[in-house]
Amino acid sequence: MTSDGTYDARGTYDARGTHATPVPRQAPPGGGTAHPPPPALPPRPARAPGAAPGQAGEEFLAWLRTPRPKAAPGVWRYGHTPRPEQEPETVPTRQLLTGAGIAFLVGWLIWSLLYNGYLGSWWIVPLELFTPDSWRTSDSQLVNLLVWDGYTLLVVLAIMIGVGKVGRWGEIWRRFVAPRLRRPQPQEPVPVPEEDPAQWPKLRAGGAGPAADRLAADARAGLMKDIDAARIARAWRSVRSGNSPLAAFTDAVARDGAAACPHPSGDRDLPARAARHDLATAQVRLGTTVDDPRNPYAYRGTGLALGPDLIGTSLLAVGPAGSGKTGSVVWPIAEALCLQALAGRAAVVVVGAAGAGLGPVDDYDVVVRVGQPDSVYDLDLYGGTTDPDEAAAVLAEALVGDLVDPHLGADTRRSTTVLAQLLGPYHAVHGRFPSVPELRALLDGVPEPLGALRTALQESGHEVMLRELDARERQLGHPGDLGATLADRIALLDRPAFAAFFDTSGRSTPFSLRALDHPVRVRVDLPERGHADASRILARLVLAQFTASAAAREDRSLFACLVLDDATGTVTPESVRRVQRLRSANAGVVMTLRTLDDVPRPLRSPLLGAVGCRMALSGLTPWDGQDFAEVWGKEWIEARDVTDRQIIAETPAGKALHILRRVITGHAPTARAVTVRQVERERWSASELAHAVPPGHAVLSLTDVRGEHAPPLLVDLRG
Repeated sequence: MTSDGTYDARGTYDARGTHATPVPRQAPPGGGTAHPPPPALPPRPARAPGAAPGQAGEEFLAWLRTPRPKAAPGVWRYGHTPRPEQEPETVPTRQLLTGAGIAFLVGWLIWSLLYNGYLGSWWIVPLELFTPDSWRTSDSQLVNLLVWDGYTLLVVLAIMIGVGKVGRWGEIWRRFVAPRLRRPQPQEPVPVPEEDPAQWPKLRAGGAGPAADRLAADARAGLMKDIDAARIARAWRSVRSGNSPLAAFTDAVARDGAAACPHPSGDRDLPARAARHDLATAQVRLGTTVDDPRNPYAYRGTGLALGPDLIGTSLLAVGPAGSGKTGSVVWPIAEALCLQALAGRAAVVVVGAAGAGLGPVDDYDVVVRVGQPDSVYDLDLYGGTTDPDEAAAVLAEALVGDLVDPHLGADTRRSTTVLAQLLGPYHAVHGRFPSVPELRALLDGVPEPLGALRTALQESGHEVMLRELDARERQLGHPGDLGATLADRIALLDRPAFAAFFDTSGRSTPFSLRALDHPVRVRVDLPERGHADASRILARLVLAQFTASAAAREDRSLFACLVLDDATGTVTPESVRRVQRLRSANAGVVMTLRTLDDVPRPLRSPLLGAVGCRMALSGLTPWDGQDFAEVWGKEWIEARDVTDRQIIAETPAGKALHILRRVITGHAPTARAVTVRQVERERWSASELAHAVPPGHAVLSLTDVRGEHAPPLLVDLRG
């Protein structure tokens, strides 16, 4: 990492943007050899095998021109057709067809009675009032045909329209006839250039006509992909906001076309995609909302998708092992954020156990394998800061954040003070922070390191830092001193497996979360196997550094996201407070838990309240379901109590009428009493969450950064 905190996919960037080769990690004492680098992959083919040269261009243009209407939070907008808010009333097929037939017979009967004079001749009175006598008594057959037969036809049509309304003939047409007569939809015409996104009208209107011409040509030739369009659109927004010059943008796009404005790594796509993405809306599709009465009608059958507008409120997914948290939720979101980073829109840090299935190495710019000798990158224990107080606060949260009183008002200020009393003097003397063994020795109160530090402070004249060191030495050995606890925790990182890591002497290539100002893709593999306690400390460290760095960014146009594949042991009072503040910093956290029992009881409700998106996967326990049921609350519904009493006919006519009614409705004649009342009911009860969510499904509630929300939705994550 350089002073400005920039990275690329294969190494670092200096302040001038030139490439620097990463420093290989030295093997730890006691053995271990570095593995040779994997062989280079062949270049990706320009098109699929057997595809016509122009097919890729046609597919891209079709994707670019597909409508994406505004929709409720969480709806997959690509090609979405909005649905009404309320479900239309549907009449059973048998009842609908029988009623239509009876209505036709009634209309035929009425016309027969009128035509044969059984009901009198009153229906001819309008004709006599509004037509002259010469028309009605004419000897011309043509006139008689037009007058009498035309009027008769009008009467017949009026009768049929009336009985058709009663018999719902229009619904029969829409349900049974119209679908069979529907012809294939003609191909949508190409929109006019002023409205065609493939012609880049915004660039033309902004004075970048040559760039728009080059992009339109590349799109037609099949040289452009969705990620290229998203990346160039992001660069154009930077031009419109005044952060980049128009002339430089126009020259670069006119020269390089779809390859202009590249990501620092030079990658224009991921090697493979496991999920379905729409980079025009920055959405990734996770599944399909189930057609279930518990879901709002407008959501039923629609795609369920997430984007930065929803992840910006943070996401918590809870489900047992094997419920699909990693494969169905974490990895699609991480892949989407990696694509957004290649488009210059996001910075993502993915943290999980080694081998957890968080994507191939080629999907990331920086891969930190803690505890692996062949790891090119190291993890900066102090987050790249030079402020001892800031470094002490972050490190204290990582070491003992889970030991503080599990209430929202608790904090780690005492531990922060202990660390600051040592980090400040050490940094004043050496110009860097201590390594893990050095910090452990200072916390343990070993006389030699403390004496050497005191002598160096006296020689350099740091009186303020001497007072800090004196205060630390006075507290050593006193009851309630937190130095011993911090030393025990830092000892978990002072192991032979981590001997080559957390180096502060400049011999390694440490990664710092200060790089969130750049569209970087980072994966941190934790040594969960054999070092579970150390992995939890490192997870808390990354979370604390992320929340501090994301909130301190000067340029918040990039969406920053931290993905924690397993957040066990990371939920502390301080982390809950920091997660709440990420929404205003254009950042978010995605966390998964096997059960809410991994979170202290006083922090469960604050955690569920701090995140805007909550997901309960199948297999949840009733105790976890109770917490979700409480945070989702209740709703007013209309409850109907129906009482049916069978009607017994006494006369033959009554029995015949009952038989006819059974034929029409399919049910025995009953007298129904309906009582309607408003009741308050839980949206999802604890029992339903524990037993009514099928495998591969989840119940998900959403809230976006603007405050719009979606109620809990039953989602099929396999769809």
